[in-house]
Amino acid sequence: MGVMSGPYVIRGSVSLPEAELTWRFSRSSGPGGQHVNTSDSAAEVRFDLAATQALPEVWKERALERLAPRLIDGVVSVRASEHRSQWRNRETALVRLAALLAEATAPPPRPRKKTRVSRGAKERRLREKKQRGQTKRGRSGQGWD
Repeated sequence: MGVMSGPYVIRGSVSLPEAELTWRFSRSSGPGGQHVNTSDSAAEVRFDLAATQALPEVWKERALERLAPRLIDGVVSVRASEHRSQWRNRETALVRLAALLAEATAPPPRPRKKTRVSRGAKERRLREKKQRGQTKRGRSGQGWD
């Protein structure tokens, strides 16, 4: 089936070879009349993350670690069944798989750098607090005789 053209790209430079993607089609659940009973429009794509050579080793380790709860024997699978057309479900499944892998292979965030509140900011805060206290004290209405 020549539906997709070439490999599917994740994060710019790296692409998933079409040969490493396994497809399965089944009937979608839910309403849809007679059409839904006869057509295998739901698409499920599987990608063997543990055995792939398409991803750099560092990304692969990161993805295997982060997606561990989702993996079954090192294989990640994504299912799409919201469209009536099998072709559109294939597209959706591929986009989801690419997004999932892009997120799983992203580098960890930079560690937070500790900073201190400047002396001027502390003094300003205290001065404003004092001023606010004065304003409130002035509202008591005492000593107006």
